Amino acid sequence: MKLFTRKKPNSDTENPAIMQIVRACAYMSKNYTGALIIIERDMSLTDIISSGERIDANINAQLIKNIFFKNSPLHDGAMIIGHNRIVAAACILPVSHNTNIPKELGLRHRAALGITQQSDAVAIIVSEETGRITLARRGNFRYDLSQEELERYLTTVM
Repeated sequence: MKLFTRKKPNSDTENPAIMQIVRACAYMSKNYTGALIIIERDMSLTDIISSGERIDANINAQLIKNIFFKNSPLHDGAMIIGHNRIVAAACILPVSHNTNIPKELGLRHRAALGITQQSDAVAIIVSEETGRITLARRGNFRYDLSQEELERYLTTVM
């Protein structure tokens, strides 16, 4: 099961779900709003989803921004996207115990690394401190992504 379909070569059409995620991340990056978005792929994240609050909503940039707004009761923890829907928010993730993670990266990055070490999920991190967007997959980070790089990478991976 794939969450997103691959963009066809020479296609003018964008994947609306990817664009909503990218737009939300770009906004949060610009405004130094921390976020952790997990995209479920083939491996089920049922246990992680059950640790948070169920949402079951269309993927929408405004909703993503509202969930991660600093005073929102759902802003702590991770948002899970699966089956082309926002499934849950405020989810608790396993934390990586990798000692090679740079000291300047915080718990959000450790949690992103942890979930991508234990599943095939993709994690998007927006740093509250720097505004930088990072993507984690297979226990590795891709740092300081632009909006275009994030879109391209999500399109390729998904």
